[in-house]
Amino acid sequence: QMIRYFVRRASAPYLPSHITKRTASVSSTQLNLLKEECILVDRNDKVLGFGSKKYCHLNENISKGVIHRAFSVFLFNKENRLLLQQRSKHKITFPNLWSNTCCSHPLRALSNDLNNIYSDFGDELEETENLGVKRAAQRKLNHELGIPVSQLPIDKFQFLTRIFYTAPDTETWGECEIDYVLIFRGEVDVKFNDEEVGAVDWVNEEELRKLLAASDFRATPWFKHICNKFLYKWWNDIDNLHSKSDSQIHQFD
Repeated sequence: QMIRYFVRRASAPYLPSHITKRTASVSSTQLNLLKEECILVDRNDKVLGFGSKKYCHLNENISKGVIHRAFSVFLFNKENRLLLQQRSKHKITFPNLWSNTCCSHPLRALSNDLNNIYSDFGDELEETENLGVKRAAQRKLNHELGIPVSQLPIDKFQFLTRIFYTAPDTETWGECEIDYVLIFRGEVDVKFNDEEVGAVDWVNEEELRKLLAASDFRATPWFKHICNKFLYKWWNDIDNLHSKSDSQIHQFD
């Protein structure tokens, strides 16, 4: 019998696929985070300027070609188990869906309106060795999952590739991102932020395949794209990831 290493809140079950009604209760915290300034890019990931998180995620702007920079972290422990998160019911986009360890955005320089929450992590625009997105990943792993920064050294984040995708969520909200995929391997302490995360789960490859195949398991579109195209290949050769990195931008429909 398969042993499950599962940590979650009793109030956050997997949601049946037939549940389509939006159940998120948007909090003042999430509304305030819509003021964060994301990095606007073109189809080749060249920086064009900045736009609020709200501006970047409105379908009316996405339909006009607005693209922003993002990242997705896949964190593995020493047993090569992957940490998943279920997005909080409070999230404005894709609430309650399961996803990879952490998905978010590098941001423009600090803003007083946001209480300087990312002033200690450095320039998230820096492109040398992808340092900007790695700093953003460090910041958000701490913010969403409570992982101490001391357990997240920048040099342990490994860049693998970039993907470009568009994914509507509701009539109002959606995603259109160039997403940097990062791998992190290490032992971490998790104490997740209820405002951001509903539950967490450590899984091996076989368990993840079964979850994604289950009719009642709802996952984010970018997570499914990355799993189907890349993740299993990387997982099977996880000690040799340096040979898997590329500079391409892979497009998903």
